[in-house]
Amino acid sequence: MLTLADIGFEAPVALLARYGLTLHRVGDGEPIPGSYWGECEAGLIGTQVYARADTPVHSLLHEACHLIVLPPERRAQVHTDATDSIEEEDAVCVLQALLGDELPGVGRERVLADMDAWGYTFRLGSASAYFHDDAALAWDWLHERGLADREARRASLPA
Repeated sequence: MLTLADIGFEAPVALLARYGLTLHRVGDGEPIPGSYWGECEAGLIGTQVYARADTPVHSLLHEACHLIVLPPERRAQVHTDATDSIEEEDAVCVLQALLGDELPGVGRERVLADMDAWGYTFRLGSASAYFHDDAALAWDWLHERGLADREARRASLPA
């Protein structure tokens, strides 16, 4: 599983800043504030995202995407648990893969593979199958909010 120790904090800090979020590096072995899953998983409090060097990249992206999809006025209310609907959760899973392409040495396919390794479950059996073949509603949800291009998805589908 790819961690922040593998890619560094610089690119993720810049990526999150583009969305008005701040990434805080937590010391090795210290508890991560706002972590829903505990252990090494990323945490959220308001517009602040917390992670350690051993935090999986997919976890950082997933939690940050929960904030990215929220309107700014709702971000301030978030502490630990940001999800308010299945539709939002599905959209976050797609967006985290898309943002994987924005991090050098990561890419969407690595994010999707690490999601599977972590234990995400999808009805088609894998995160990649969901992303490529079963996420039309999530893509539409993101498109309606200006976070993904529905037409770019269609162009990438097999003929």
